[in-house]
Amino acid sequence: MKLEGFPQNLTLKDGTEIVVKPLEAKDAPALLEFYRAIPEEDRLYLRDDVTKPEWLERFVSHVEHNEVVSLIALHGKTVVGEASLYRALHGWTAHVGEIRITVQPRLRRSGLGTALARDLVKVAVGLGVEKMIVQMVESQKSARRLFEKLGFRQEAVLRAHVKDIHGIKRDLLIASNDVSHLWEAMEALVSDFSPTVG
Repeated sequence: MKLEGFPQNLTLKDGTEIVVKPLEAKDAPALLEFYRAIPEEDRLYLRDDVTKPEWLERFVSHVEHNEVVSLIALHGKTVVGEASLYRALHGWTAHVGEIRITVQPRLRRSGLGTALARDLVKVAVGLGVEKMIVQMVESQKSARRLFEKLGFRQEAVLRAHVKDIHGIKRDLLIASNDVSHLWEAMEALVSDFSPTVG
């Protein structure tokens, strides 16, 4: 699937130059390197073991079959962020998309996560997604803050529902937002806290 409006050049709050583009198969090794460099404490709560080549192979296949839209943020040739939109192509949840965003620790609070979320919402609208959800564990405080700023509201807590990479059970929080409300929240947030799009 060809996504319009990419690649996109961004200048973050600290002046870092970033290019956001859809993931292609040729980017896979750099994406794996990115995830392997994320500290273990940050990877504790990811749904998959993103450090394994088998995960990467499955992920790229999902992207190629349009089940996942993945945007990567590049600083030079290095991946510094990745954002995914997961969606069912058919069935009763085909109007729902799930967002997952990971940003290199040194670039958190730079506006990159917000920019990636904004781009995913634009893509989602173009694909006919009407509702967005996020899933996170209770201790992912920075992710919770980001999505609360974007107007996501907690809909459910599933007690001891997921296990982290050490086998410890954690509560899973599910939050959602209607895309039209999300877009309004993003416009307000972006006017205050946005990287420069060039």
